[in-house]
Amino acid sequence: MKEIVIATKNAGKVREFAALFAKRGIDVKSLLDFPDVPDVEETGSTFAENAKLKAEAVSDRLQRPVIADDSGLAVDALGGRPGVYSARYAGEDKNDARNIEKLLCELEGVPMEKRTARFHCALAVAIPGRLTAVVEATCDGYIAEEPRGEGGFGYDPVFYLPEKGKTMAELTPEEKNAISHRAKALARLNEQWDEIMGETRRAE
Repeated sequence: MKEIVIATKNAGKVREFAALFAKRGIDVKSLLDFPDVPDVEETGSTFAENAKLKAEAVSDRLQRPVIADDSGLAVDALGGRPGVYSARYAGEDKNDARNIEKLLCELEGVPMEKRTARFHCALAVAIPGRLTAVVEATCDGYIAEEPRGEGGFGYDPVFYLPEKGKTMAELTPEEKNAISHRAKALARLNEQWDEIMGETRRAE
């Protein structure tokens, strides 16, 4: 394999994958390189299902190897919500501030020890004519009572990491990339890459 497409238009995500695959001599493209590829409707009930849907749809369209990710926040006191609806929790326009406001309103009065939560990331690898593989990873923490920090995005300002004494948004990019759910999933993908390639070949 000499090239792989990452099913995203997020340049930051592309850089993370490019750094991983450069060590393997694999060039990375993204959906920015294929503007005619339509958005894939995320109809799955889990992060893994949505990642597979996106990876397989884009791979079928381009007839190329594709990696897609789906990630989000699961809060125990809310029965796992917002889950796969994390990006659109407060509406279809994907507004981070309103998503956080809704989350904090729903958790009003819940004590800190019961505000356990985790970020979850699923990565799916789809290759035409082969078996799709999925790797997953999480980052555990708590939901703070108010936003703190200017870094990151999404729910980072209210995702509190007790071992750091900070929210995800208060970490440096280097600190975040060492412990985040996506960083862990990328590391797991790297560890399992040769095994995944073997499994996909057996499906031919």
